[in-house]
Amino acid sequence: MRIPRFAPSRTVLVAALLVAAALTTAAWFGLRPPSPPAEPDSPSAEATPAPATAPAGPPWRYGRADARFTVVEYADLECPFCRAYFAVLKRWIDAHPDVSWQWHHLPLPLHEPAASAGARLVECVGEAGGQAAFWQAAEWVYTHTRGDGQGLPEGLRYPDLTPAAQHCLDSDRPDALIRAQSASAAQEGIKVTPTLRLQDRQSGKTLLLHGPVEGDALLSAIDLLAASAAAEPASKEMPAESLGDMPR
Repeated sequence: MRIPRFAPSRTVLVAALLVAAALTTAAWFGLRPPSPPAEPDSPSAEATPAPATAPAGPPWRYGRADARFTVVEYADLECPFCRAYFAVLKRWIDAHPDVSWQWHHLPLPLHEPAASAGARLVECVGEAGGQAAFWQAAEWVYTHTRGDGQGLPEGLRYPDLTPAAQHCLDSDRPDALIRAQSASAAQEGIKVTPTLRLQDRQSGKTLLLHGPVEGDALLSAIDLLAASAAAEPASKEMPAESLGDMPR
């Protein structure tokens, strides 16, 4: 990861900001939802996170718990762009151990009730089985859902659903968590999916990105976040609007 070793001037920061915006825009328009992948018989083992010491329970984290940077993704399990981005972001996190990935539910009203139904399922599978089970369930939902609010095919059930997961589904525990995460996003003005919030745990600074941001643009944004931390340590957060507001 290209972390700057010097504190650039404000002029350099502004220029870097414009570059990051251009890269983010290019990433958005260059990504299209692919055709739904072939349906496996069971969740793919590839969804299991790399060894890490992340604590169990929501908010669910993929990658190293001690990573300096975190990509918080606000996602909807019925969103076709989120579905296309899932495997892309997972591979990128695997290749960058200084960055972890944190999930934040944001079911969109136009995708209800299927979006919340999917969120309930993955939360309960995660509650019963832990971090790896949560990410496997999220991958399974994206693989099988018809998307755009159509939900899972009629009669399709998650394979090997445990009694503990079913007990969770029969309760209101997942609903409370999903509502809380959605309300938190609304308070921050986040209304589209996917939206990414980059966090630098070293400086406490954050940067908001709208759209499925690809690897080079993510690296540029992280470099920009680190440079800002070095140049203006008193600032708490970079303006979210600096990188533009892109459509869902």
